[in-house]
Amino acid sequence: MSAIAVSAAFAIVGAESDGLRVLHYLFKPLTTLLVAAMVWRTAANEHGYRRAVLAGLLLSLLGDVFLMLPGDWFAFGLGSFLLAHLCYLRAFRLRGEWLRPIWPVLAYGVIAATVLAYLWPHLPVELKIPVVVYVVALAGMAAQAACIWRQRPDGAALLATAGGACFVLSDALLAIDRFAMAIPLASVWVLLGYWAAQWLIGASVMPVTDTSRN
Repeated sequence: MSAIAVSAAFAIVGAESDGLRVLHYLFKPLTTLLVAAMVWRTAANEHGYRRAVLAGLLLSLLGDVFLMLPGDWFAFGLGSFLLAHLCYLRAFRLRGEWLRPIWPVLAYGVIAATVLAYLWPHLPVELKIPVVVYVVALAGMAAQAACIWRQRPDGAALLATAGGACFVLSDALLAIDRFAMAIPLASVWVLLGYWAAQWLIGASVMPVTDTSRN
């Protein structure tokens, strides 16, 4: 945990300082890789869940690289993170039923619709449909995590639920800052939320008593 926090701090400092940009290039992917290593070392009795979370983290690592490359690689980063969220959605499905109860679905649906409505006039035409698809996948992932917590309210489900919420917050801030309105210290808030999300989802890989879904 301490290595992840230190690596994340260096990446954030590099993102905020042009003179230290090399720190961002080195430590941004390293931080996500350290979270993946944490998951790899974690004892677990739901191996399908751990594999799906690891796949999501490695796809996120690919997205990290795309988003920090020179030039406009945003669409490639978006695609990588879309696949990562589908992996997390798969993991959460292994622990319970699809999207039940309905209230987390409705809550995240309202949040997603609100963010999309705000962003829509500012989005480039070629990104409108990809962003809609991405937001639906992101909101669905977070809602599924919350649904599992309601179905089996254990510590692992609570961590995943918090991770999903942090992902929604981080990505909303990223999109607003990129397309609609500059946010002071945006990279700080976005990256803090992002790695909180990844760590929380990674930490949800733990031995659990109910393995009937895996």
